[in-house]
Amino acid sequence: MSELIFVRHGQASFGAESYDKLSELGIEQVRILARHWANMGEQFDHIVSGELLRQRETAQELLPVVNGKLNPEDVERIAAFNEYNGDPLIKIYLRDHAGQASNEENVAWPIRDPRLFQKVFEAATAKWIKGELEPRDSDKGFEHFSAFRKRVHSAIDQLMARHTSGSRVLVSTSGGVIAMALQRVLNFPDPQVIETNWMVHNSSVTRVRYGGGRVSMTQFNSLPHLEQEGMQHLITYR
Repeated sequence: MSELIFVRHGQASFGAESYDKLSELGIEQVRILARHWANMGEQFDHIVSGELLRQRETAQELLPVVNGKLNPEDVERIAAFNEYNGDPLIKIYLRDHAGQASNEENVAWPIRDPRLFQKVFEAATAKWIKGELEPRDSDKGFEHFSAFRKRVHSAIDQLMARHTSGSRVLVSTSGGVIAMALQRVLNFPDPQVIETNWMVHNSSVTRVRYGGGRVSMTQFNSLPHLEQEGMQHLITYR
């Protein structure tokens, strides 16, 4: 059996000028994971990441536990593992639907308050998966939910076809991609993808085993490196 080991990137820089960069805490989370695996004698055969900076930075911190991989150039980048772009979803929602599901009106963009952001984001994605967000030509970066599902499922299938015979492949990606990968494995309905997305912790580990025509999830959202005495404060969702 071969294995895909998905790692959600460390905490990104919410509220900063650019969200797409690991915070200092995010870097620490991933470095602790790499040390944990090194202490356990864990080694992996290959590593891939999406093209987003926070995904690439996470992959770079994991290089010490990947056989023969020493430099950032050794990380294979696959755009299909990029997270969906939440900004246009929220903007379209605020423009066309604000006040319906979130009970929030006159919300200014960008949203700096984490709780308000999550509330509006959940309302926007609920519309998104139902196909009820209608982009205009000016809504750059919008991706239909069906397109997101297709690209992630296809990327998972291609990765499993390429890496067989007991290969262990690290995938540095994001919560939405990990949730969609689990849909590919467990065949749960679309609304559960987003519900699963909200549960995925920063730097958490999800494992999928495959071979002989079978695919199964063996671990989800695990934090063995942080669920230890004195480290609980390092556990984050965003």
